[in-house]
Amino acid sequence: MKTLPPYARLLRLRTEQHDGQLRFVMPFHEDVVGRPGYLHGGAIAGLLEFAAFNALSRAIGDEVVKKPITVTVDYMRGGIARDTYAEAVIERLGKRMANIEAYAWQAERDKPIASARINFLLDRG
Repeated sequence: MKTLPPYARLLRLRTEQHDGQLRFVMPFHEDVVGRPGYLHGGAIAGLLEFAAFNALSRAIGDEVVKKPITVTVDYMRGGIARDTYAEAVIERLGKRMANIEAYAWQAERDKPIASARINFLLDRG
């Protein structure tokens, strides 16, 4: 993923390297607010999806078409007015399917605010 798509720009996502892992960062701003002082669940889900999509793209390249077929998000606690981080791990990578786990947290990585399991159909042409 060379440039971020419009929705990622709306979320103001940026990336950083941490311990050899690419991490997405979503700052708190007016476009990601749900109820006052908290993140909207859709913004959190979008962050998780971008982290998963990017992890898969880094593994198999941008030329393979990746179609999300199942997205399951578990919300564990409310995201508050601060930066939110996300990373993703490829759990299984086959010829036609990929299963990705993504996690979002704020102050402490071991206290995630949400996680996602995303299954992708891969079209290798």
